[in-house]
Amino acid sequence: MRLSFRISGKVQGVGYRWFVKETAARHNVSGWVRNVQDGSVEGEAQGGIPAIDGFLKELKAGHPWAAVDKAETQEMLDQETPEKDFHIKPTA
Repeated sequence: MRLSFRISGKVQGVGYRWFVKETAARHNVSGWVRNVQDGSVEGEAQGGIPAIDGFLKELKAGHPWAAVDKAETQEMLDQETPEKDFHIKPTA
């Protein structure tokens, strides 16, 4: 399964992208994450359905320094990417 996600709230300047990367590693999810100029965080994630479900559940809960107000996801129907890791991209 492959999807895009956008997380809004207090998610910049609090280590949220590193939290997303560590969460992806725990769930064996590949993809990327980056800050967006509007203050949100966006990315793409790819993995098995149980892995993606667990990954998204943790992203929505956030971590102690973050405050997630909104989490949007959209399944991507194009081909899966060959990426096997999860990385942080520069701000969009």
